[in-house]
Amino acid sequence: MSITDASSWASEYLKKRVTPSNISYLIQYAQIKKAFSNGAVCVCIDELKEYYDNLLNTRAAKWGDSKSSENTLAFANLREKDTTKHIHRLHPYKGKFIPQLVEYFLDSHTDELKRDIYFNKGDIILDPFCGSATTLAQANELGMHAIGVDISYFNCLISNCKIAKVDCYRLEVEIKKITDALKDQIHSSGILYFDAELLESLSIFNAKYFPNYEYKAAVRQKDIDEKGFAEQKEAEFYPIYEKLIEKYNIKLHNENTNTFINRWFLPNVAAELRFAAELIKNSSDDTARDILILILSRVMRSCRATTHSDLATLVKPINAPYYCTKHYKICKPIFSIAKWWATYSKDTLNRYREFERLRTDTQQICLAGDSRTIDIEKGVPWLFGRKIDGIFSSPPYVGLIDYHEQHAYAYDLFGFPRCDDSEIGPLSKGQGEKAKEDYVKGIADVLLNCKKYMKTDFNVFLVANDRYCLYPIIAERAGLEIVNRYNRPVINRTEKDKGEYSETIFHLKKLAV
Repeated sequence: MSITDASSWASEYLKKRVTPSNISYLIQYAQIKKAFSNGAVCVCIDELKEYYDNLLNTRAAKWGDSKSSENTLAFANLREKDTTKHIHRLHPYKGKFIPQLVEYFLDSHTDELKRDIYFNKGDIILDPFCGSATTLAQANELGMHAIGVDISYFNCLISNCKIAKVDCYRLEVEIKKITDALKDQIHSSGILYFDAELLESLSIFNAKYFPNYEYKAAVRQKDIDEKGFAEQKEAEFYPIYEKLIEKYNIKLHNENTNTFINRWFLPNVAAELRFAAELIKNSSDDTARDILILILSRVMRSCRATTHSDLATLVKPINAPYYCTKHYKICKPIFSIAKWWATYSKDTLNRYREFERLRTDTQQICLAGDSRTIDIEKGVPWLFGRKIDGIFSSPPYVGLIDYHEQHAYAYDLFGFPRCDDSEIGPLSKGQGEKAKEDYVKGIADVLLNCKKYMKTDFNVFLVANDRYCLYPIIAERAGLEIVNRYNRPVINRTEKDKGEYSETIFHLKKLAV
């Protein structure tokens, strides 16, 4: 079948949308073989069926009946485009849940298997571990008010930017000011000429030694020693790179590496980032300024001097072309932010416009503070005299993520205050007995503080990977009882580590006396 016909067949077979791009991806990464008919690229449907059957059988063996309530919560039928819709992809954020999970428990009409109704339009939802505002954004879309709290200043910036009422025309004007000034600065440096010649050289080299499909197929079939071949070709390309560095007088090292920016960005990129940051600080529109900061932060994440496969978890800085295990060819570090600034600026405007068509006339806000002690009423004037209806949140998993450190580049460039020591369950404290006890106390204290602002018959939903069985203890200390547990397979992940795992959504209510 042609790629277009194959996508139609796969969509019907899997009962989910499969695009021609999805089929092309499988060919590109040698998951299925490429065939030709009258000069056009085709695929063998028997082979495609075998690929999907293996995938489905593996998941069935691990997770059971695809029609079970657990697998309903897996949302395996969704594309990445669906789970990162509109403002949910304004900025990368490690450890967030998908918006469809929030919808399932907040919206009374999402699934026929869910007979209980926990929330209604006009209710007030609290997320005391707000992260990147998934709960707040979905509450807005569903006609509910929402309050978030987060210890991380940058997380609050992400959240409040996402839910802000944005004048897209004015934002576009502010973006153009930065774009024009940045363009002049970048062109004057001459870096784009170097980058263009480097890209051309790489294109010729990769076409010769790493032909797309043929090379990937050979690697997958173990007909080639990938590591040895890659090291050999890296060494062969390096003299070409050295000549270009000398020709354009490119600086590869910062004078010191005692800041995140100087360690993880090449000198020219660091200079462009600082230039753009100064321009942004001078913006007279507070909302636009925060969104510009968010765009530049997203640019920074993509422009760090690291490999494509190490973007989520930095390993070591690089300043030369390298063999990329993600793309199966020689790739290069980033030498200018020009491309990414243009890409993410356009994407941000499009996502705000998409969300504007869905947003409701409700109120959302994210407060910067410690959920164990924060006075929520003081920070939210419109809450006065009202009670919160419930919580939907995903607390940090014990010993898994340092939340401030994942955005260290933004804290460094913009000088935001950090509260690392106040994080609950950070990676830096590990997963030992002391860390677990501190975690239990931290989460319980948050729930105790939040209860003061909630109505009597509240509902609390906490998404957790409770591998150490800490949540029954947490519930008891917080004066709550677990009334239900929903197990959810986490699949179709987009991070580097795409391993499937299971998490639990705990439904808690006030402990009956």
